[in-house]
Amino acid sequence: MTRLRRLLAGLALLLSAACTSGSSGTDSVPPARGHSTGTSHATTAAPDEARFPDARTTGPRIPLTPHPTGNMSVRTDGTVIKGWDITGSLDIYADDVTIIDSKITSTNWWGVNLRPGHRGLRILHTTVTAVPGKGPDNGGVDYAVSNMGTSSVEVGWCDISVFGNALSMGQGYLHDNYVHNLVPFRNNGGEWQHTDAVISGGGAKGRLIVRHNTLLNPVAVDRGASAALGLFADTGHVSDTVVDGNLLAGGAYALYAGGPGATGIRVTNNVFSTRYHRNSGVYGAVTAWNAGGSGNVWRNNRFSDGTPIIPKPAG
Repeated sequence: MTRLRRLLAGLALLLSAACTSGSSGTDSVPPARGHSTGTSHATTAAPDEARFPDARTTGPRIPLTPHPTGNMSVRTDGTVIKGWDITGSLDIYADDVTIIDSKITSTNWWGVNLRPGHRGLRILHTTVTAVPGKGPDNGGVDYAVSNMGTSSVEVGWCDISVFGNALSMGQGYLHDNYVHNLVPFRNNGGEWQHTDAVISGGGAKGRLIVRHNTLLNPVAVDRGASAALGLFADTGHVSDTVVDGNLLAGGAYALYAGGPGATGIRVTNNVFSTRYHRNSGVYGAVTAWNAGGSGNVWRNNRFSDGTPIIPKPAG
């Protein structure tokens, strides 16, 4: 467990001891202005949030045909899956697979998983969800889309819900997605699974672009909430990441920004919503920002009411 994860676990234990509800009392310890979150805010959504992706702008655009595939492996390069209403999951052992205008309802560890050695996966205009309580991880489901490969995965205009770590990858192009309603669960080890709308574990060789998404994590911090967008140095330094024009809300902090070793991180034009907590996340909008890292840029990031956010440097 990294230093950042240990800190999160400690904060969760303190919160659990201080309040009787996972979400009650989260506004009782507001961070100071000018540190990790800026000023305090009420918990109402602002009109500025209406321009971001939601259920109306994501998911399939055509009628669907039922396909009870179960846990299906795709092994033919260039496969296109279009107009399918899938009950099951997709395990991709092929290159240049496209999933478009479809729906996936999974009870597996993942909705779609790209295996090592393969590339070119695109998931567009698709709903990826799961059945709470029916997954293999003590009833939970972990990854809506997982990139185990060494190339970029494109996920665009998708409606994604339920999975604990919804979009899991160190490199990819994630754009115009609506990630919401993550469901907490205790994993097979009996611990609350960490939840993040987008998670990167660091150490990737390619670029991760996260642009114009709605990333919401409503889970209580004492039930595993980490972030709306978590850039964690779990498997190596975080680098070459663009976070631009997103709406973020929830988690312990809405954004974990990579930590002391992070480089090439550009965080620009993002809106931090106060719909769940008055500082966007329980403890603040952002933490672990390496202000002195080579190529790191923090610019024009604000709360929904326009208040600028000035991150506290990573310790």
